[in-house]
Amino acid sequence: MKYSGIDLHSNNSVVTVTDEEDRVVAEKRLPNDLAKIIGFLSPWREELAAVVVESTYNWYWLVDGLQEAGFEVKLANTGAIRKYDGLKHSGDEADARQLAHLLRLGILPTGTILPPEHRATRDLARKRMQLVRSRTSHILAIENIMARQRAVKITSNQVKRLTADAVDQMALPADVALAIQSNLAVITTLSAQIELLERRLQERLGERTEYALLTSVPGIGRILAAIILLETGSIDRFSAVGNFASYARCVDSQRMSNGKKKGEGNTKNGNKYLAWAFVEAANFALRCCAEAKRFYERKKARTNTAVATKALAHKLARACFHMLKERKPFDVRRCFA
Repeated sequence: MKYSGIDLHSNNSVVTVTDEEDRVVAEKRLPNDLAKIIGFLSPWREELAAVVVESTYNWYWLVDGLQEAGFEVKLANTGAIRKYDGLKHSGDEADARQLAHLLRLGILPTGTILPPEHRATRDLARKRMQLVRSRTSHILAIENIMARQRAVKITSNQVKRLTADAVDQMALPADVALAIQSNLAVITTLSAQIELLERRLQERLGERTEYALLTSVPGIGRILAAIILLETGSIDRFSAVGNFASYARCVDSQRMSNGKKKGEGNTKNGNKYLAWAFVEAANFALRCCAEAKRFYERKKARTNTAVATKALAHKLARACFHMLKERKPFDVRRCFA
């Protein structure tokens, strides 16, 4: 058998093919051209156990192209791969060989390759989050201007309802009014695009059973349900509820030795979008669910608000896992028993 590792960069890739004894059969730095990479690997197509690609920001085109060409592809979870720090020489070639080596040994940490259509819809939800963050920055800019100029506290909803005519009637200095109107123009544009993306997400997910199940959870509306569903993918890829909670960054990160805590692990290991969604859901659940509020208050009395919120987010994440696994709606007694 042969094994291939690809060290992927923004404009080129190092492609390595090794044998059963880790000897390099072929190795070359190639431009990020799918045809050239496939052409380089083609002589070993029948012998290759798989091709390993790093899970970098730009892997979609390469993984999809190799799969369409008939290659078995593995997506390496780079966050879980630790190289020996004492190596005297390292580089792109060594990285590619290491991927092939881990594949040969059967210890390659892998990530999930979601279908292209699923990734496209998931990226729409991420794009919405990006636009919302941008809109928030412009809303805060207007709030700050009003506080500086008039010592007036204005809410985000009031900012969203502002018009150019209303700004003109404030009798602000011309340059200040222009600054506010510039922010308003951007807010209006972003709001229109956010609404467009939300409609598309509703079209894609509104009929799915899992979507309806998630919206039955207190604190989870249509937007959070869409994010949780798309970022989770198939719930079957998580063997246990603890794996899902860890992926959602809802569990502690710590290193233990002889029963004692010796430090913390990688606190950012997991999905940051799921982590955000469940914390948001916890904050909303406090307002509409008495059982969630009682659970939060008990935790807060022993710790603090941040830990209590995260504990509630953990509860909701575990509930969502069981709901998606069992295809059952939210049961508040089971969740907060």
